[in-house]
Amino acid sequence: MTMTSVGDLARGLVLRTRSAEIRSDIDRLSQELSSGRVSDPSARLAGDYAHVTDIERGIARLDAFAVAGTEAQLFADAMQTGLDRVAQRASALSATLLQAESAGMAGSHGIVATEARGALEDIISALNTGVGGRSVFAGVATDRAPLASAETLLDSLRASLSGSGSAAAAQGAAKAWLDDPSGFAALYRGSDTPVAPMQVSEREHVTLDLTAADPALKEGIMTAALAALADDPALGLSVEQRDRLARDLGVALANSTDRVIALQAKIGAAQERIDHASSRNAAARSGLEIARNELIGADPYETATRLQAAQSQLDALYSVTVRNARLSLVNYLR
Repeated sequence: MTMTSVGDLARGLVLRTRSAEIRSDIDRLSQELSSGRVSDPSARLAGDYAHVTDIERGIARLDAFAVAGTEAQLFADAMQTGLDRVAQRASALSATLLQAESAGMAGSHGIVATEARGALEDIISALNTGVGGRSVFAGVATDRAPLASAETLLDSLRASLSGSGSAAAAQGAAKAWLDDPSGFAALYRGSDTPVAPMQVSEREHVTLDLTAADPALKEGIMTAALAALADDPALGLSVEQRDRLARDLGVALANSTDRVIALQAKIGAAQERIDHASSRNAAARSGLEIARNELIGADPYETATRLQAAQSQLDALYSVTVRNARLSLVNYLR
């Protein structure tokens, strides 16, 4: 009978070659298990990448919309927060003015003016708010706060109100200052051009075009500023005229608050559209990921089973290698 034997060197080479093959399989299967994709998509797709490329292009586009949607949401949230502060301060000041007028106490005018100054500072701070280093109420001039300080604004208005003498004259002068190019407009540092609509999905744009120069916001600022100057000697108002001015400004601020709430509703509608668009984009992305996994995805259960089998084969091969290393004539004769 003819017997064929394998020499020690040849056996060692066979074992090393097999060990390298199994380790390569383990590396490949580990990568597939961690990435969720087959290591050789070309073999799976028979060289036709067209469909996968189209899917990945769609995913990349949806990722871009997700970034845009997040930015738009942050912008809208900052606007909503700012408007909420404006509405709250205007409403509180309106109540204070109406209460002061009904009380008819001369000593209350100074207290009301101080509170009005604080409200004005808070309103300006709210409209100068920003997010991510961008002012949200400055139009396209997002690199700067749109409004000057309360002190600067009061100095400008005080010059226009000097010598008014009556509540009606003071209100008329304040409205003229609001429309005068050398009045409020000279202190407005934002842009009248609103930010461009933000594209948050394939076919949907969201417009957040509100600026601090919006008529409702400007009138609220002017009214709070006039209330802060109501007891200023430069106006020359009697106690009776101050009471009348407090009543008129309280009513005007109440109306201004209603208009600010209407602006909040508009921003709220934009927030809802952004949220719905983000949800649709997320659902579309999940669908594309499922389609991509069907084409080049690695089944996790099958891959884990094959990886475990390869590791068992490697363990067995190491055991055989160690046993062969111990074979010798001396050990056999023992």
